[in-house]
Amino acid sequence: MIYFISDTHFCHSNIINLCDRPFRSTNHMNDTLIHNWNAYVTDYDEIYILGDFLYKGNGSDANKILRRLAGKKYLIRGNHDKFLDDPEFDTTLFEWVRSYYELEYQKKKFVLFHYPILEWQGFFRDAIHLYGHVHNSGKDPEQRKRLEILGSRAINVGVDVNDFYPISIKSILKKVNG
Repeated sequence: MIYFISDTHFCHSNIINLCDRPFRSTNHMNDTLIHNWNAYVTDYDEIYILGDFLYKGNGSDANKILRRLAGKKYLIRGNHDKFLDDPEFDTTLFEWVRSYYELEYQKKKFVLFHYPILEWQGFFRDAIHLYGHVHNSGKDPEQRKRLEILGSRAINVGVDVNDFYPISIKSILKKVNG
């Protein structure tokens, strides 16, 4: 199975308040996110992380967390993934790290990018855009208006709008196909 996730913000204490996350502490958040991830993803699955995996942590912190997470992990770089520049970070924990990726699945194109974009490769051929970055800011009326412009084939895969779980490619196809 293929899964997607974004904006976990491991090790980021202030994200609990900023996004109104239901966690008592950073450790509680980290452990819950790891548990939820591993409840869905097996070592035989692929999981694409659409940025902001870890915040306020270093390469060593990223290594410890990634070693606890199941699956073949691919990272689309987000604006807070500074741990990648730490010499202590073990780059072999990801299959690859990129800024943008186009995935083909069952003759359908998926455009993976950390940020929501207005028009993407294959937009006029029913390609699906997966993004993160905006967390649950769709609660804000102005932000919701901006995101609605993207249409039904743009899906936020961030944890804040997916009950803190990864989302499967099958679930995404169900959302898009109604």
